[in-house]
Amino acid sequence: MKKFKVCLSTGFAIMLASYQSHASTLKLSVSDNLSKLEQLYLQLHQAPELSLHEEKTGKILAKELSQLGFKVSTNVGGFGVVGIYKNGNGPTVMIRTDTDGLPITEQTGKPYASKVTTLDQHNNKVGVMHGCGHDIHMTSFIGTAEQLVKAKESWQGTLMMVAQPAEEVGAGAKAMLKEGLYSQFAKPDHVLGLHVSASVEAGKVAIAPGYALANVDSVDILVKGKGGHGAYPHKTIDPVVIAARLVLALQTINSREVSPLKPSVITVGSIHGGSKHNIISNEVKLQLTLRSYDRAVRNQQISAIKRISKGIALSTGLPEDLYPKVHVHEEESIPSTFNDPKLAVNVQQFIEQELGSEKVEKSDPVMAGEDFGLYGRTDENIPITIFWLGGVNPEQHKRSKKTGESLPSLHSSKFAPDYPLAIETGVRAMTASALGLFNQTKT
Repeated sequence: MKKFKVCLSTGFAIMLASYQSHASTLKLSVSDNLSKLEQLYLQLHQAPELSLHEEKTGKILAKELSQLGFKVSTNVGGFGVVGIYKNGNGPTVMIRTDTDGLPITEQTGKPYASKVTTLDQHNNKVGVMHGCGHDIHMTSFIGTAEQLVKAKESWQGTLMMVAQPAEEVGAGAKAMLKEGLYSQFAKPDHVLGLHVSASVEAGKVAIAPGYALANVDSVDILVKGKGGHGAYPHKTIDPVVIAARLVLALQTINSREVSPLKPSVITVGSIHGGSKHNIISNEVKLQLTLRSYDRAVRNQQISAIKRISKGIALSTGLPEDLYPKVHVHEEESIPSTFNDPKLAVNVQQFIEQELGSEKVEKSDPVMAGEDFGLYGRTDENIPITIFWLGGVNPEQHKRSKKTGESLPSLHSSKFAPDYPLAIETGVRAMTASALGLFNQTKT
């Protein structure tokens, strides 16, 4: 037994030394491979595909993983890809990227700008762009896989690479999990992800232990009335007026019903009704987005919207069959992303060791949403952490802070990240995180 312990200790010491040696040369290794990764980025950037249509993108990623020696499965949960690399006994670390583009016509003026157009679900011609940084995510994903395979002597365990489709419509993670991501392929001990930031300087990362991103719900309200001539409003029940009252009343949910200590956003993003100046229509359509962190707040928002809609209709004298119809798009609903505090602290430390503590910032939670949070909400209760990867050119970032000039946001037609620096940082940060997790259980 004593001899066995000595051998085990010696073996671990050798592996740890190998890990430390690789960590010290990771920057150089990534730099040597950066030209190839930049070409992959440009390929992905110039060929974006909308959510649920990522067939060619999935094939590109599957080919890259196959060439690295992964056992690859395609068409998982749509056009999702799962790559498994077994490297002895140890923990399973899952790294996830999203793959879909957005219906945006790119206006960055870059020579590599996307010129792709397609027909959307309503048969309208739209431009397609990676306006949320998924091209950076995928490139960093492949770069990380390359570095970890290259460093396989310095870690043991199973590396699980998951390329997830349909993030922008909240469908991809649900579909992959429903198809048995954890049961059919591997059950991870840790799940990692990154997301480009349009406010953090390239070369840096930011991380938020605890809540990082919000619950997201889409809600439609069909407001009905009794239409007629605009000259005789007293003979109608005007749905435009009802809708106007409703838009204002909904804001009292946040200001007077939800605790001020609980984040809550209710935004009416679209209002449509009527056809002509002098016609009072029969209906008006509202589209809302709801944001929160706490599930109870989310449920409170929806309950209050239904109650207030009914109450305003009742006050106008509408019959019950004409009360507003409130429809919650449950199929698009995604939960908040909660970064496991212990995992987030560990990841932060691993990244600081690689990049330097001055390159790692603490991030505040944001009200944007990400279906990454679903990976931590299964029965397996697996710890997850996603961190922000800086995408803003350092000089542009410095100028913005000095002058107050606004920066193009995610989902903007003018969003153009500093991709060489962002990719290099993303690969180094994610590789260091995975190496740390593979080896920490043995210390």
